[in-house]
Amino acid sequence: MLRIKFFVAILTVSFVGFGQTPAHLVKPSDTLNKDAFINTIEQSFLLFYKDYAGKKSHDSLIAELNYLPSDAPSFSDEVYCERLEEMNKMSPFHLDCNATTLSTIKFFVSKRRGFIKVVLGRSSLYFDLFEEKLAEYGLPIELKYLPVIESGLRPQVKSRAGALGLWQFMYRTGLYFGLKENSYIDQRMDPAMATDAACRYLRQLYGIYGDWNLVLAAYNAGPGNVNKAIRKSGNKTTYWEVRPFLPTETQGYVPNFIAAAYLMTYHAEHNIIPAEAKHHHSTLDTMCLTGGVHMATIERLINWPLDEIKELNPIYKTSYIPQTVPSQCITGPLDRIGLLVGLEDSLYVLEKRIYSPESIVKPIIMVEDTSDTNQVVMNGGKNTTDNEPYFYHVVKQGETMNAISTKYAVTVEQLMEWNALRTTNIYAGQRLKVKGENKTVVQQPVEAKKYYSVKSGDTFSRIAEKHRMTQTQLKNLNPGININRLQVGQRIRIR
Repeated sequence: MLRIKFFVAILTVSFVGFGQTPAHLVKPSDTLNKDAFINTIEQSFLLFYKDYAGKKSHDSLIAELNYLPSDAPSFSDEVYCERLEEMNKMSPFHLDCNATTLSTIKFFVSKRRGFIKVVLGRSSLYFDLFEEKLAEYGLPIELKYLPVIESGLRPQVKSRAGALGLWQFMYRTGLYFGLKENSYIDQRMDPAMATDAACRYLRQLYGIYGDWNLVLAAYNAGPGNVNKAIRKSGNKTTYWEVRPFLPTETQGYVPNFIAAAYLMTYHAEHNIIPAEAKHHHSTLDTMCLTGGVHMATIERLINWPLDEIKELNPIYKTSYIPQTVPSQCITGPLDRIGLLVGLEDSLYVLEKRIYSPESIVKPIIMVEDTSDTNQVVMNGGKNTTDNEPYFYHVVKQGETMNAISTKYAVTVEQLMEWNALRTTNIYAGQRLKVKGENKTVVQQPVEAKKYYSVKSGDTFSRIAEKHRMTQTQLKNLNPGININRLQVGQRIRIR
């Protein structure tokens, strides 16, 4: 909403700046079509974000250097040192060019090209957030490379020691900086919360050591280990003087950071093209929920893939978003969130219909479909262990756990529990136990095509909203249609 208001303000200033029609010349019919105007604004923003997210300056540089796709260029030590010196000019870090650093850079250049390619692609989702928070706390922007070597920019990564999230917080450290965990939520995996906590932690460490390389060492090994190393070194005050006395892993930590920072900065010179980014930070929006909701309900309501919901909302340990105070929020692409906001009441109605105790306990009456090869195999009576009736569902090619759970009005978690599954991975021909009294499989009716006749004053966005669809969904049902030139009486397919 703030984005729309800002854009309206810009347009208003533009209209005023190029001259206004005197009030006595304005006719009563000179009114603005609000729906068309808002539609124009939304499309303008989406085009802007798409253009912003798609900028690829590295392409032109690589083309200018005449690299072939298979080229993996390397450079002399002098070139590496010159580039590090250029980076140092704009940074409070000491990106030292020494034998250890050069050796690590060369290792990254030859053995970590694929890793840099992947994290460059994922950086479009996180670097804007990192830079905003680092600037808020007055910290060096170069710290955005810290999660690159900590987690590879994957918020669900958990180390063998138990560190979790983009910034790899241990449980106790995360708790100290306000990151909480329960059965449904782990705030160490929330990008925004974890970044804010990391900024506070890094600022605290710099207040102790006054040297950013020592701060990195303390972040990796803990202040206790760094303090021991300082004492063993004879109370030296710089990382390179203290480094021989640090744990082995930490001795390589700062060189790894410098190498990653170097290659993330000069990736084009090394013919490394970022992996295609699925999402950009600027194309995401957030809404907060007033009730508890399963992600599968959201998927079903607005056709938003469950895997994408989970990927963009790593704070949730399961596919359930609990009701809390303050409310839990969900992040997603602008169009998905916009649609979900408009259908929030329907979301809770559908959630209750699927997951309320009444809907789970009472079985759905189903009709037999003898033509379906996906037959239900009955157990011939009661389960002798818990006296609850059950039957088996035979998995068809391409079926998912979510689709099967929806078919029988149960949850994915119940299916996993009944079948002692640790993941949602299933295969064609697998038999899944389903508890309840459902006798056979529902044959889903095939929906007939349905059309809407355009009326005077209709716009494409209004038609989509009226039928609880996104403009993209409506556009896909009507390929080739000119959404800006609808005619009264024109038939628009809506199903």
